[in-house]
Amino acid sequence: MINLKGIGWICVILLLLSCDDQQIFDQYQTVAESWERDEKINFSLPSLDPEKEYNLFINVRNTNDYKYSNLFLISEMRFPNGKVVTDTLEYDMAAPNGEWLGAGFSDVKENKLWYKEKVKFIEDGTYEITLQHAMRKNGKVNGIYALEGITDIGFRIEDAQNLK
Repeated sequence: MINLKGIGWICVILLLLSCDDQQIFDQYQTVAESWERDEKINFSLPSLDPEKEYNLFINVRNTNDYKYSNLFLISEMRFPNGKVVTDTLEYDMAAPNGEWLGAGFSDVKENKLWYKEKVKFIEDGTYEITLQHAMRKNGKVNGIYALEGITDIGFRIEDAQNLK
């Protein structure tokens, strides 16, 4: 016989643990079988309070099929007035011993990677974030065309004032 009282408590605990008072925006896009070199992943950000500061993160989910210990990304932040800020970013995906960084119990690991800290969105209009991988093998000029093992790319905005 199933103990419904025990299941109810488990549901309440899971609900409380899933509450996230820092999250303002959290969206993912699934990558097909591989993340192609020319494939850009885009996020349109919601309207945000111009008086508040926000922390920005890039979320990456990878499997054991990912063959590298790091990840290079090119990011573009497009402002409503047309200005574009481009950054080349490098993130560690594995520890020196080869163990995957990130959270997760299965073969999928999720990494929450810092992008920008204490950002204010003072212009009225839509901000766009574009992410593209920039991986290449050591000593090679041409980039890796099909990056395998990345399953999802996400973008997250948190309230910088609400840090715990």
